[in-house]
Amino acid sequence: MENKKKIATRESYGNALAELGKKYENLVVLDADLAEATKTSTFKKAFPERHIDCGIAECNMVGIAAGLAATGKIPFASSFAMFAAGRAFEQVRNAIGYPHLNVKIGATHAGISVGEDGASHQCNEDIALMRSIPGMVVLNPSDDVEAKAAVAAACEHQGPVYLRFGRLAVPVINDRPDYHFEIGKGVTLREGDDLTIVATGLCVSASLEAAEELAKEGVNARVINIHTIKPLDEELLVKAAKETKRIVTVEEHSVIGGLGSAVCEALSDTVPTPVHRIGMKDTFGESGPAVELLHKYGLDAEGICREIRGWMK
Repeated sequence: MENKKKIATRESYGNALAELGKKYENLVVLDADLAEATKTSTFKKAFPERHIDCGIAECNMVGIAAGLAATGKIPFASSFAMFAAGRAFEQVRNAIGYPHLNVKIGATHAGISVGEDGASHQCNEDIALMRSIPGMVVLNPSDDVEAKAAVAAACEHQGPVYLRFGRLAVPVINDRPDYHFEIGKGVTLREGDDLTIVATGLCVSASLEAAEELAKEGVNARVINIHTIKPLDEELLVKAAKETKRIVTVEEHSVIGGLGSAVCEALSDTVPTPVHRIGMKDTFGESGPAVELLHKYGLDAEGICREIRGWMK
């Protein structure tokens, strides 16, 4: 993956909003004094009259977004995941989820790859929180191509959507002519019959790299990219479980309530299968360079390989 172009999905978010602003005159963007970090500043430069800085008041921002949606606007409320999903959870649940309003939540700086900002800003619980809200769509794109497609799909979708983006630049892995994004549909990136690695977000590229390393050892791993955690592509997962008999989930999120939990819930209802969950294991992160943190917590290719080898023994 070293030679691949790398772009942070938060950059993709800002660029996608600026492009969509040309097509949708009712698209508005709200931010909580973090436009430069969330990259909504790109939209602000193009459409200053449709960008609202709500200040450091995320809960109020969600309320404003709900009001705008009620008047027919398509609001994208943007902040760090820790604030958009964590601090404003009650408002997201009651002001957006309960009335099922057409608000999109653009949450950047998710997971431990926030790096030096430390545990207080490294949100590893947002997927669990957001997928618990009835009717909320949860998207976690893996790269620049997928992030832009996810923002466009969220804009077209009627109803609340939570979009998860990262601070760290990640390899572009979906730059191919046949790439197609559809909410609720996973993507098989690599075929295999010994086990299936189900990954989401920045862990997708690391999982592909891990699969290549495992292949050198005679382990043929299928790799599935789950960019939509809710609604989950149960059909694809059941097929993989039946064909490979073993599932490994990989996420830059707590193993409690995230992708791993969603996969376990889906398979236990249909085809009970051994599942090994790789992610943050009931612990907070810490301050440090993003790449080093991913290595320490076993979320890089080396760590994924190590976990799979140990589990298969």
